[in-house]
Amino acid sequence: MSSITLSAATRQNLLTLQDTAQLTSTTQNRLATGKKVNSALDAPLNFFTAQSLTARSGEIGGLLDGISNSVQAIQAANQGITSIQKIVDQAKSVANQALSTQITTTGKATSDYSSSTASTTVSFYINGSSASTTINASSSISDVVKALNNTTNSNNIGNAFSLDSTGKKIVVNASADIEFTTAADQTALGFASGSTASSAITTYGSATTIGQSSDLTVTGVSARKSLADQYNNLLNQITQLATDASYNGTNLIAGKSNDMTINFNTKGSSNLTVVSTDQTAAGLGLDPITNKGNDSTTVGRGSFLLNDDIKDVITNLSKATDQLRSDATTLGSNLSVVQNRQDFSKQLINVLDTGAANLTNADLNEEAANSQALSTRQSLGISALSLANQAQQSVLQLLR
Repeated sequence: MSSITLSAATRQNLLTLQDTAQLTSTTQNRLATGKKVNSALDAPLNFFTAQSLTARSGEIGGLLDGISNSVQAIQAANQGITSIQKIVDQAKSVANQALSTQITTTGKATSDYSSSTASTTVSFYINGSSASTTINASSSISDVVKALNNTTNSNNIGNAFSLDSTGKKIVVNASADIEFTTAADQTALGFASGSTASSAITTYGSATTIGQSSDLTVTGVSARKSLADQYNNLLNQITQLATDASYNGTNLIAGKSNDMTINFNTKGSSNLTVVSTDQTAAGLGLDPITNKGNDSTTVGRGSFLLNDDIKDVITNLSKATDQLRSDATTLGSNLSVVQNRQDFSKQLINVLDTGAANLTNADLNEEAANSQALSTRQSLGISALSLANQAQQSVLQLLR
């Protein structure tokens, strides 16, 4: 099979048109993809460097989701602490109200006082604290009242005992809860004996074994008991709120075994551990008002009746406030760190993506201009090829 003989000018123009077509194809591909480097064949160093940058950008982007969740978990915990503090303040107000609710013991003996031929000791409780008065043999009623008042004064409640208008009966008018220990202690002063039946022993502030004498009336008990019930309910709300302050299964304030570790790189070498805290009522050192106080002989705390117990509660509430503020400060510091790393990661992703784009992206303005220039060059090449063939057309005319 014989080959076709082309002139040098024609062959040169054909080669030029082929080069132009190849450049046009490359330019069109760049315009279509927006990249000047689409494979390792285009520019190996740029291609693989850009791939590495893009891969790291993707890894950091994946970590951003975890960082974002961590930010929300910390904010949920912080909001929980803020709300718990409001409840603690409310509980403190209830305790102060209980402390300001006055308990009084009033009443007059049924029987006239009768002196004893032997020295006796009358035992009773003043706001839950054990007290006793020794009455000498054959003491007059005035001497008995004076001795009793010496005891009440030493317990900081002033003169609680006095005489009635006849001067024969003892009267109690105390700004405190006074309870006699036994029936004999009551009758020794002329008061009616309290019942020993368990249903009658409604102790107010002490572990007496005898019911209160029917001659004596204690007021303020129900008011303080109601406040104690309110206080216990607030403690339940604190615990429930701490338990509910979770985000995506993470709770940083409901116990000390739920620490959260936030990774800032894929190797885990850069991270932050947010230590969980216990902001429940028990974790804050707030015990419910049960039927037992600090002393094994004290049962009045169940009714919020003992002033010393209420003061202990107020002290514990103040400590809880200090703990809440400290933990909130720690959470706030951790939140600032995480948010800073979140912003840094976003900026770093932008830097990596920009670097990869600089290595592989095409300048579309330049490629558009190239496309126009190549289109013109192709037209000129075709015209040049036509001119190169005109000599052979002249020979054809001669043959005709």
